[in-house]
Amino acid sequence: MARITIHKSTTFFNLVSIIFFVLMVSVVESRVVGRVPQRKPGLVCEKVVGVKSGDTCFAIAQQFKLTIEDFRFINPNLNCKALFINQWLCIAGKST
Repeated sequence: MARITIHKSTTFFNLVSIIFFVLMVSVVESRVVGRVPQRKPGLVCEKVVGVKSGDTCFAIAQQFKLTIEDFRFINPNLNCKALFINQWLCIAGKST
């Protein structure tokens, strides 16, 4: 008879533990889901140009009177060694 009691109390403890864990996860998730992410200041592109055959980053920057630093700043993820025809590049932007 003692063996059945131990088994029942272990099962009850496990059930209570699972319920507690589920409640804790739901509380934490509700706090994360309900949170509004803060927007980081960034740049909004206002004018773009399409890459033509033979274009380089330097040539496009010169054409639109940009320094290469400004050109790279408004096109942060651009790989100048892998430009492709009709790729859109930002040539004018403003901070948000």
